[in-house]
Amino acid sequence: MPTPTTRTTSATRDALLAVAAAAIRDGVRLGYRPVLRPDAGSLDLRTPGASFVTLHLEDRLRGCIGSLVAKRSILEDVHHNAYSAAFEDPRFPRVVAAELMHLQLEVALLSTPEPVVVASRDALLAMLEAERPGVVIDEGGRRATFLPKVWEMIPSSDAFLSALLRKAGLPEDHWSDTLRVETYGSETFDCPLSEALHR
Repeated sequence: MPTPTTRTTSATRDALLAVAAAAIRDGVRLGYRPVLRPDAGSLDLRTPGASFVTLHLEDRLRGCIGSLVAKRSILEDVHHNAYSAAFEDPRFPRVVAAELMHLQLEVALLSTPEPVVVASRDALLAMLEAERPGVVIDEGGRRATFLPKVWEMIPSSDAFLSALLRKAGLPEDHWSDTLRVETYGSETFDCPLSEALHR
């Protein structure tokens, strides 16, 4: 299974959580996307990276937005996705000031998705059951992903794949020779947003 090649340091994790929390706090204050300073962060945070930022409020999902492919520095990506998760996830209303101190903030750093070639749905299910990676599916432009952490909520590979297909707008039992599947690993860390603001 693809996984991030190196584990981040505690200082890097703290810095990414802090920049994510600041993007959300400043977004509430300003009412628009804040600008990240060009000189923000250490050199290692300016390397390209892909991330997802997830928000929870009282153990319920409150927003989740991310990037599957590295297209900017990891610091910029986390900053961008944190704001988007709080204010641009179409499933939820914008985060408001009263929620800030109650949000749980989670950052996932992703490895590069790698294509999977399998001959059947059963073969794919067997691979997923053994490896439990993050998964991307794409069928004719209908695309969806589940992070590796979703396995904690959907431990059955059949239920996992069915839910992912449904998320993409496809039948739960869908299978075709043109279905594209990619897998990836992630490193995930979290803390209350209120704590991240003081890191």
